[in-house]
Amino acid sequence: MAVKTLTIDHQLVSARSGETLLDAATDAGIPIPTLCYLEGVSTVGACRLCLVEVAGTSKLMPACATPVAEGMVVLTNTARLQEYRRMIVELLFAEGNHVCSVCVADGNCELQDLAVAVGMDHVSLAYQFPDRQMDISHERFGLDFNRCVLCTRCIRACDELEGAHTWDMAGRGHASYLVSDLNQPWGEASSCTSCGKCVNACPTGALFPRGSTVGELQRDRDRLSSTAIAHHATTQDRRHYESH
Repeated sequence: MAVKTLTIDHQLVSARSGETLLDAATDAGIPIPTLCYLEGVSTVGACRLCLVEVAGTSKLMPACATPVAEGMVVLTNTARLQEYRRMIVELLFAEGNHVCSVCVADGNCELQDLAVAVGMDHVSLAYQFPDRQMDISHERFGLDFNRCVLCTRCIRACDELEGAHTWDMAGRGHASYLVSDLNQPWGEASSCTSCGKCVNACPTGALFPRGSTVGELQRDRDRLSSTAIAHHATTQDRRHYESH
């Protein structure tokens, strides 16, 4: 496999052909913030937090979906990018009902970590205070729409790793929301296997085990990663078998 040499934040980096800028930066120890990205499932480039500057174009490029190329010059943490990311995080807080002090994911939330990382100590935008409900119809898990950031990680994990496709997205834009099966309460979704992969994939406190209280939510990302690795290995073996 061909090797590409590029520059990220003034550092020479080598990457395999087919890898993304996020892959290359991660391997080189260069942090790029993400929210919708989840290793082991498909990439959608929805949150736009991983946007980077690439020499030769004025357009900001999503690192998770931009393949490496020979001679690329990439900047990941300019003042422009810092301001842009801070605005995205502020928008996420303003359009939802994220009250960290009473959230099950307090201290274990990727959105909370991002706010700290981008230096967001207050929200300068007008809060939307949407009227969102909770779904606790499932015997093991709960869904708090107030904390959902529409990253679709739960949808992709359920579909690609469990093969159930219980979750999907309904609505458009600001009115988008998660639905299970044909917009049934989660507890009535016949496709759900109660595997918990969606809960492990969620970056916030939107999906949680029932009975969790403030700050108690813990996730087993290693288990999710192991499942993803096994899934991809099985898929590659099947493709190899079918091609022969």
